[in-house]
Amino acid sequence: MNYSEMNYQAIIYIVIALICSSCIAFTMTPIARVIAYKIGAVDVPKDKRRMHKVAMPLLGGIAIFTAFVIAVVAFCDLNENTKAISGLLLGALFIVFTGILDDRFNLNPFLKLAMQIVAACIVAFFGVTIDKIGIFQSNGEMYSLGKLSIPFTIIWIVAVTNAVNLIDGLDGLSCGISAISAFSILISSFFMPDTPYFAILLTAILAGACLGFLPYNFNPAKIFMGDTGAMFLGFALSVISILGVFKTTAVISYWVPFIAFAVPLGDTTFAFIRRILHGKNPFSADRGHIHHKLIDMGFNQRQSVTILYAISLIFGIAAVLFAIKHPLGGIIIILSAVIMLFINWKFITKSDTTRQETGLGLDHLQLQGYENNVLSPDESVTNTRTDVADSQINSDLQDKEKNSD
Repeated sequence: MNYSEMNYQAIIYIVIALICSSCIAFTMTPIARVIAYKIGAVDVPKDKRRMHKVAMPLLGGIAIFTAFVIAVVAFCDLNENTKAISGLLLGALFIVFTGILDDRFNLNPFLKLAMQIVAACIVAFFGVTIDKIGIFQSNGEMYSLGKLSIPFTIIWIVAVTNAVNLIDGLDGLSCGISAISAFSILISSFFMPDTPYFAILLTAILAGACLGFLPYNFNPAKIFMGDTGAMFLGFALSVISILGVFKTTAVISYWVPFIAFAVPLGDTTFAFIRRILHGKNPFSADRGHIHHKLIDMGFNQRQSVTILYAISLIFGIAAVLFAIKHPLGGIIIILSAVIMLFINWKFITKSDTTRQETGLGLDHLQLQGYENNVLSPDESVTNTRTDVADSQINSDLQDKEKNSD
């Protein structure tokens, strides 16, 4: 069944599957937290790249994965889509296994990459491949990949898996952006009549699993997804997009997943380019991601995550406009957002006065050391930025005490 054959009962069924997945993830998360402590899968803040200051349990991805698997088995027609769902679940199981090992033992990046490729190969082995790409031809049709379909599929899966994993640097960031991306694909699918119904159902289940975990993961987080969750979400999003929107016949719809995943894909692309230009291993960790830049500009974790949520939503809306074959509207939205972000960036970073006038609480970057000319502006800001979240939290607590008095 595809969207053109769907009725209100099928849509209600999708909503129920989403809610069920969300409830299971929410219920499973405390269990995952206990497991993380039991096996020692805990993230200890050892460097400036990490934003948390106390040891945090990982393995939140177990809750997301468990919710997804249970909901898929319960709601999807396994007889009609045996190969596709089997490939997705087996590949996901392997990627979760990889994530657990990495959360516990901190695997070598190249070994982790090799295991991601194996997971992608499992999916391709079950016939889940990108067969055509949206390159315009003289007849307006899509270009058939032929023998290149499997390599192209593996590259796509590994790229999205790493993109979602690498952006997982602040409380609730990767999970929230994955949820937004999933909902963008879900809504877009309703406007593409030839999207398979089971792919729409899978997308809803994944979105629900993210929503169920997010209350525990949003700042201040009680548990992290770890590589277990971040890699699983990236893997699942990439495979589901192959099963769904990549199977549509409309050339313009081919660009929907690229736009929906623009934030993690863009951040990862720039990270790889930046590291290569600096002569570093492209898979080495650093503190140059977009969320780190926002923290360095003076935003706290919640503000930074909210900004990136908004950017991701903008791209999600643009993806929906592409799905309904109104690309001009999507391009206008993206360009407008880029212009506004650029203006905000110039104001926020270039003037102390406008930092206060924004109303975003960035005036705390003005230190008395800087005012007394003891420190240079750059040194002053550097000393303060590492304590942005703490200073704002303490300020909030003092305000509450004054109000109570």
